[in-house]
Amino acid sequence: MLTNAPRGTYDLFGSKLNQTRKLEDTIRQLCADYGYGEIRTPIFEHTELFARGMGEGTDVVQKEMYTFEDKKGRSITLKPEGTAGTVRAYLENKIYAEVQPSKLFYITPAFRYEKPQAGRLRQFHQFGIELLGSDHPLADAEVIALGYRLLQRVGLKKVILHLNSLGGKESASSYKKELLHFLHGVSGELCPTCRERMEKNPLRVLDCKIDTCKAVVKDAPVMVDYLVEEDAKHFEQVKELLRAMEVPFEVDPWIVRGLDYYTGTVFEFVSSDIGAQSTICGGGRYNNLVEEIGGSPTPAVGFGVGIERLLMTIEAELKPEEEVPSCDLFIGYMGEAAMKTAVKLVSDFREKHIKAVMDLNAKSVKAQMKYANKVGARFSVVLGENEITTGQIKLKNMETGEEKELALADLEREFC
Repeated sequence: MLTNAPRGTYDLFGSKLNQTRKLEDTIRQLCADYGYGEIRTPIFEHTELFARGMGEGTDVVQKEMYTFEDKKGRSITLKPEGTAGTVRAYLENKIYAEVQPSKLFYITPAFRYEKPQAGRLRQFHQFGIELLGSDHPLADAEVIALGYRLLQRVGLKKVILHLNSLGGKESASSYKKELLHFLHGVSGELCPTCRERMEKNPLRVLDCKIDTCKAVVKDAPVMVDYLVEEDAKHFEQVKELLRAMEVPFEVDPWIVRGLDYYTGTVFEFVSSDIGAQSTICGGGRYNNLVEEIGGSPTPAVGFGVGIERLLMTIEAELKPEEEVPSCDLFIGYMGEAAMKTAVKLVSDFREKHIKAVMDLNAKSVKAQMKYANKVGARFSVVLGENEITTGQIKLKNMETGEEKELALADLEREFC
């Protein structure tokens, strides 16, 4: 018998599930406040979608995707992130023909084959925002502000916004030449992976997590010094708008993001409370992705948040108390007739959204009251022959021990 979940996955229940649902409720309310509609896409897509959209040379495509052939020999991949599938849906369902810009969000499972560690799983969940159809700095600023407001609403204060710009095609072309020239001069000090990366996409070297490589690229030229006038103006406007929205930030020239589709503004929200895996939200502008997937040129900007990593950050910074089970009313019983009355009451109360619980094992009254404590009942009542005959009961406050006599017919009013 298999007794363990696959490595890098986990089961979610109890207080952890309640915390997750609470976070998801906060996300959905925030997105509604900002005018974003939810989209749900399949958990698997044709492999080509991710290979073309994310970049053949990225670590995700080369090493981390769960790819397999279906029964007809087609290459299928479990989604490693949410953007590419959302853009595919945007095109296939002609969402571009509706009111623009399109403002979409999702909460979705995603899959990457990598070494499991704190905040990094093989099956994880991602909250993402995609704004398609606007090239204005306002779009960049709104998306970033939404991410910042989420962190505010969940109570995080030790998170810093790191901001950079990768520019458009002209800026990127001139910068990559200078960066490649620099990297050739220090190639002997780079790891084998970075020596390979530098020929395909030299910006990826700046994203290397190996300490020796990070030390080498500290002296590399930075993108913001090579932005053409149009790109520099866009970046300045984004910063001005963020200041107007009271969103604090730091310009960080080493933020390049790990996927090839990013252009222009890129950003990360970084926490100091969760160790090496410190980025809890990252994104940016990706003006070429829609065209790369087969649509007309369409500006777009978005971000992704790892739900598990965000919950880990909340726990590290805020140290929330463990939630205990709770219900409004526990109804105990003695005897067959009382059990039937209790069943009817519990059923009626639940239909009125009163959290009512009863023992399902016909235990002794003493054992039933122990169970009432374990399920966190706020109040309890015990039905027996006398209570059914007289129609009078005692409602007990489980926290204080105080009892209140009332008519059984009036019990519902105590909770409405």
